Amino acid sequence: MDNLLMQLKRNPPAGLLDGLDDRVLMTLGIRQREARESRKFMALAACVSLGGGAFAGIAMGEPAVAAQPLSPFAPTAMLSPSSLLDAR
Repeated sequence: MDNLLMQLKRNPPAGLLDGLDDRVLMTLGIRQREARESRKFMALAACVSLGGGAFAGIAMGEPAVAAQPLSPFAPTAMLSPSSLLDAR
């Protein structure tokens, strides 16, 4: 291994590192551009999702109504056997 490294030091192969810097910088530029575009896409997706949810909540929302308490002693308890069997 040492002999091989000494040989490479004395006579490096021609063209081994030619254009390496340009390829690395070009690849980094592409990755940065992709990251920027993906951030924009994620922000757009979040806005569309939140906007759609808000629109659906406004358009289809019904006002909240308090539930009537269930009581076994109420005259018309919803879950009593007599009301479950009643055909009204």
